[in-house]
Formats: sequence, C-alpha cells, structure tokens
Amino acid sequence: MSHDPISQSISIVHPISLSHGKNAEVWDTAGKRYIDFVGGIGVLNLGHCHPAVVEAIREQATRLTHYAFNAAPHTPYIELMERLTAFIPVSYPVSGMLTNSGAEAAENALKIVRGATGRTAVIAFDGAFHGRTLATLNLNGKVAPYKQKVGVLPGPVYHLPYPSADNGVTCAEALKAMDRLFSVEIDVSDIACFIIEPVQGEGGFLALDIEFAQALRRFCDAKNILLIADEIQSGFGRTGQRFAFSRLGIEPDLILLGKSIAGGVPLGAVVGRKALMDNLPKGGLGGTYSGNPIACAAALATLDVMTDDHLQRWGMQQGAAIVSRYETWRARHLSPCLGRLTGVGAMRGIELTNADGTPASRQLTQLLGLARDAGLLLMPSGKSRHIIRLLAPLTIEPEVLEEGLDILQTCLAQLDE
Repeated sequence: MSHDPISQSISIVHPISLSHGKNAEVWDTAGKRYIDFVGGIGVLNLGHCHPAVVEAIREQATRLTHYAFNAAPHTPYIELMERLTAFIPVSYPVSGMLTNSGAEAAENALKIVRGATGRTAVIAFDGAFHGRTLATLNLNGKVAPYKQKVGVLPGPVYHLPYPSADNGVTCAEALKAMDRLFSVEIDVSDIACFIIEPVQGEGGFLALDIEFAQALRRFCDAKNILLIADEIQSGFGRTGQRFAFSRLGIEPDLILLGKSIAGGVPLGAVVGRKALMDNLPKGGLGGTYSGNPIACAAALATLDVMTDDHLQRWGMQQGAAIVSRYETWRARHLSPCLGRLTGVGAMRGIELTNADGTPASRQLTQLLGLARDAGLLLMPSGKSRHIIRLLAPLTIEPEVLEEGLDILQTCLAQLDE
C-alpha cells in the first residue's frame, strides 16, 4: 500500500513538480519550461527570484533569521512599517501590524473592528474570497469547497451581490439588496463593518462598480460602520497603481495586505486608521512569526522596486498587450467559448461561456491541460470555475508575455464547442 504524506484534501491545479524559476518562467523536475501566468496565485508581481529580493533575503539571513516582535522589537519590522504606512495612498495617519498571511490579516481586522465598534455583524459580498481560516471562511461568498463539512462558522455574516460591469450586477441592484437586508434580516446598527475586494480575485477578476463604492463609503460614514478593503490580491501594482481602491475614489478604514507584499516570502498586514489599530488592549495583537525579519527584508526590497513609475509602466504595458490580443481574438471569432474580458490594468480575466451563455467550466479544464502541455501555466477563477485569471509577473519580458499569449491563442482555438 503506497503512502502519500500530503493530505488529499489539497486540490492541485497542475500535476507537475516545479524545480526552479526566473522572473516569468519556471521549470519542472523533468526540465520542461513553462511560462508562468499564475505567479504563485498573485504572489509574484516581481517574478520568481527577483535579484533585489533574493539579495535582501540572503543578507538578512546572515544577521537575524527570527525574533518575535512582541518579545523584543527588531529593526526590519520597524523599518518596514515606516515604509509601508507611507506607501498607503490615503490622507489620514496610518498604523498597522504585520501578519503571516492575508487570511491572518483578515482575522485580525475582524478583532479590530469588534473592539472599535462593540458590534459583531459583518457584510461581505457574493463571490468574495478572504481566506481559509475558520472566521474568513464565513466571509467567502461561495460554499463549495470552502465551507463544506466544517459546520457552523463564526458570524454573523451576511452577503450582498457584488456590483461590477464584469458580471452585469448594477449599482442600483446592489443598493436595493442592501436596503432589503436592513429591512428584513438585520438592524443596521448591529453592523460592525463591510469587507470588500476592489477587484475580486477568486470571484473572477471583477472590478467593483465605482458608483457603488462611493455610495457604500457614504453609507458607512452615515451609519458609523467601518469599511475594510481586501487588497491581498489586487494590491502592490496588480492594477497598475499601488492599490486598486484608488481608482474608486474612496479611502477604506482598514486595508488587508498579503500575497505580493514580500516577493514570495510569507507576509501579510492589516493597516488603517491609527485610532482603530490602537483600540485593542496591549497584547491584543501580535504573533510569533508575524513580521519575521527575513520576510520584512524581502518586503523592503519589494517596496524599493515598486515605484509609481514602474507600477504604472508595467501595468499599462501588460494590460495593453492583453486587451489588444483579446480584441483580436474576438474580431477573429477565435473560439465560440471566448466570453468577456474582466478586470482592470494587468489584473485581467478571460471568461469562457457556452453558446447559451452558461459558464464553460468543462472547456476551461480542457484549456488548463492544453496550455500546460504547450508550456503555459494558467489559473482558474469565477463562481463556476470558468474564468482564466492572468497573473503574469509585472516584470515579465515583453517577448515572453507575447509568447505566452501566443500559446493561449493556439489553445483557445482548439477548445471543444
């Protein structure tokens, strides 16, 4: 009887074993090369093994590999928080804490808003993804597979439709659903916060309706409700600017960070209004590994590279290349399954649909295999797993991006109807 030491509850998208990578390319243990449009699911905006990040990790590893910040502070944590809070494009004073992951940032944000408001109810959105820990599971706007078999989840949590031009849900429809929620389900005075992704990640790279975002900000201000922006996947340049909430013309009260914050090293953060971040008693926030020195050094190197000029140029170049190629495919009727292009900037999704408009989930599974065989790694998303999310490193060489899009074009043309 064979023994597999890895839990079979972990789902694998690509049944290969990777050996090494450089920028937007990876190689498996058989030596086969792939162009990487997955980027560790949005973690590698600066690509695999960015030289500045690698050098920062190597140098820090010779000085201090770990110390728990709440036992004794260390300089990488202090320096990173100074840089990170200055990097957040809001008008108010920012403070925060470092975490091990985006999910842990979301968990701590829930503690912070409970402490600040004395309320517990949270409003999240259909299609949302905020993590795999027990409290964040309930925030997710999708049952399978995340909420199956785990019983009653921490709450209360309520969900509203996510309004976006990418899914056809209008601002008016979402506001009507919100009005119904507070008429039928729960008293508005019991709501601690709304949590929302400026661009949904797992949900299919859907860009939030700007009118709704501004209406939501006004509503929260009027009702003394806090607004959390989950920028874990959309942040650090993915949309061509530092964070995706800036395009909405709003300022959240708390912001969740993770994924590309540290060039591939596990790190997250929750940052926001100083009065909120300071409201819990001493010792109410912290963690053994949170803000590990090596992760902080990697994040500092990441911020050095992520200048506004770089982010704007990278986002514009990658976004323009994807849009141009997609429009050509549509004009040529490349595939009957080719649906709409979702998202903004370099955070783009390609929807696959059947002739009757239903999600083409089967063809997307076929596409994953065809592309992998041809040397391109893709990642699915969307409620019905029918949207390809394009997460190539922002630093991808233009010729490698074009090569990857060539492969995608060839594979799209081969899909079954």
